[in-house]
Order: sequence, then structure tokens, then C-alpha cells
Amino acid sequence: MTDTTTVATAAPVLPTRRRRLRPGQVVAGVLRYLALIVATVVFLIPFYLIVRNALSSDLEITSPNWQLIPSKIHWENFSELFTDASVNLLQGLANSALIAVLQTAGQLLLCSWAGYALARIPYRHANKIFYAVLITLMIPPAVTFIPSFIIVSQLQWVDTYQGIIVPVLFSGFTTFLFRQYFLSFPRELEEAARVDGLGYVGSFWRVVVPNSGAFFSAIAVITFIASWNAFLWPLVIGQDSSKWTVQVALSTFLTAQTINLHELFLAAAVSIVPLVLVFVFLQRYLVLGVANTGIKG
Repeated sequence: MTDTTTVATAAPVLPTRRRRLRPGQVVAGVLRYLALIVATVVFLIPFYLIVRNALSSDLEITSPNWQLIPSKIHWENFSELFTDASVNLLQGLANSALIAVLQTAGQLLLCSWAGYALARIPYRHANKIFYAVLITLMIPPAVTFIPSFIIVSQLQWVDTYQGIIVPVLFSGFTTFLFRQYFLSFPRELEEAARVDGLGYVGSFWRVVVPNSGAFFSAIAVITFIASWNAFLWPLVIGQDSSKWTVQVALSTFLTAQTINLHELFLAAAVSIVPLVLVFVFLQRYLVLGVANTGIKG
């Protein structure tokens, strides 16, 4: 017997024609990009002014003959800033980093537990507790400021890190966000974990948290930025200069007695860098969290 082979001929690939854009679409695209460019420039102007003034002298900052680029770049402002005996900026940066990290971790832990319990654990008083949490959102922070300070002072936590950190570890708003998120979390994943013998705690740590990276990252970024920028509470509690945060240290460059503009702008530029790094670092986890939500478990 002779084997017969058939040769399949591939169909020729026809070149695809590019779709021609109509004049209206071209104009709309150009206007869109122009609007994005203008918005980008407007957004970057404050950062440019901070950097420009940080590398200038006080006379150039306040001069009526303002120049877009200073005639001389004062790199010595960096050494002047970090050797200033009146303000220990490095200590302020370290304090802000420690406080922001601990407050962010604490809020993620406590508020996620509270939100998950209110959303998933059956309890007849769960709605009442949830409404009580919502009521706290309607109370202005100024109303609770003095009672919180009295409690902290009675605990002898003034001029301590725990006095600054502990009262801010729980947030009713963050708990509300976690509760609403967990209500929309797929129950099928938790039910599969229950079949494997996991309880609420096991399901939370092994199923819910790994599949909620995007939401946890978003809350972490918001909480970290808010904690880093906090001013009034760290100012009142951290009365000693060794407990000053970077925001409190910034306020000392501009007082009724002294005005140090170039150090103020340079310190502001330095204080922004950690926030930018945190956002850039967590941005990829935001994307990965959205892509992996509900898939791995």
C-alpha cells in the first residue's frame, strides 16, 4: 500500500487596511492630548515652585524681579538644612515614618477585622454596632480632641510614641469601607474554605486577605498619607522636639520671630519624597490586586 499525503496550502494573508480617522476624530484626539498636557503642567507647577525655591536664596524667593530659573543654584541649602541645630529634620522624618507605618498597619489590622466581623459573622447586634460606628463619623474631630488629650494625659502618654499612635489606630470610616467591601466579596471562596475546615479566622487570613490586595493597598496608601500629613495631634502630644514629626518640624521654619523660606521649601520637598515612593511602590500591587482578586485562594 502506498501512503497518500495531502498538502494543505495556507490561505494567503491579505494586508489589513488601516481605518482612516475622520477629521472630527482627529480634532477630538488632538484636543484630548492638549487638555492632558495642560492638566499635567498645572499639576506639576506646585512641585516646580517647591524645588525652585528650595534651591534659591531668601532674597531670590521674595524678589520682585522673579525669575523662572534662579541665577544661582544654592546646593549648600542641603547641608544647611540637615545641620540646622534648631530643627532635627532627620529625626522628624524618622518619627513620621515610624508613626505612619504603625498607624497604617494598626488600622489595616483592626479595621479589617471589625469590617469582616460586621459583614460576615452572624450576630443579632451586628447592625446596632454598625450604626454606632456610623454615628462616630458624624461627630466632628474637634469635639473629641480634648477628651482624647485628657485620656492620653491620664495614661501619662504625653511626649510618647504610643500617645500619638494608639488613639488613631481605629477609624470608623475605614471600618465602614472594609465592611462594605467584604459584603461584596464572593461568598463561594469562603464556603470552599469552610469545606476544608477553616473557621472565620482561617477564612479571613487564607482566603479573604490574599484576594483583597487591591483594596488593602488602596486603604494603606490613603492611611499612610493621612498619617504622614497629620499635624495638630502630633503637635499637641509630641511636645518635646525629639518626638516631632516632619510636619511639626516644617512649622518651625516659619514663625512670628523667624522666617526661613529656603529651608522651609527644601524641607517640604524632602518630606514629599517618601509619599511619592510609597505610591510608586504600591501602585503595582494595586494593579496586581485587581487582576488577582477572586482568582487565587
